[in-house]
Amino acid sequence: MKKPVFALFLALAFVMLTVSVSPAAAEEYETLTPPQPTQDASKIEVIEFFWYGCPHCYAFEPLVRDWLKTLPAHVQFIRQPAIFSEVWGKHAKAFFTAEALGILDKVHDALFDAIQNQHRKLLTEEDLGKFFAEHGVKEEDFRNAYRSFLVDTRMRQAEGMAARYGVTGVPALVVNGKYKINTTLAKTHENMLKIADRLIQQETAARSQ
Repeated sequence: MKKPVFALFLALAFVMLTVSVSPAAAEEYETLTPPQPTQDASKIEVIEFFWYGCPHCYAFEPLVRDWLKTLPAHVQFIRQPAIFSEVWGKHAKAFFTAEALGILDKVHDALFDAIQNQHRKLLTEEDLGKFFAEHGVKEEDFRNAYRSFLVDTRMRQAEGMAARYGVTGVPALVVNGKYKINTTLAKTHENMLKIADRLIQQETAARSQ
């Protein structure tokens, strides 16, 4: 009678040990294999994948804006429009055009507002030209940027970015080319940022060793 009891004890001990060495936090994000190189090796990189037409990204944006104010100087934050369709590509081009014109910080929220609240499609060069004109951009400057080699290059790069990181939905965060965070695992937008903070601290500590 003692052997079955002893065997049961060992089985329970093994289960407890397994649970204790499997951190719950690891279930809140995915580890990328292989890790992807970052743009600046001296920084801890955080990439946000988003789409202007995504209501979840729109809801996430105010939280991200506040969170950015708390980031230390050694963290580099990069916004990356995801491209999963032609429509997503049109909005990504609006992002890169604003970036090329040097007014991304000025119109990023406005692009979200125009698409999410004003229900403007902003899919054609004409419609985007009108949008940028509303924000003080001359028609010629807009068209030069919109049709530029720089924007075309950024679009080509963006087309493969989501696949490179295994991103299949937005919003999503990638920390230092190693960890992917989304709402499926994190459950809430707030928790996505809390997980990102922990991973940033983890990566920072690893560098100091």
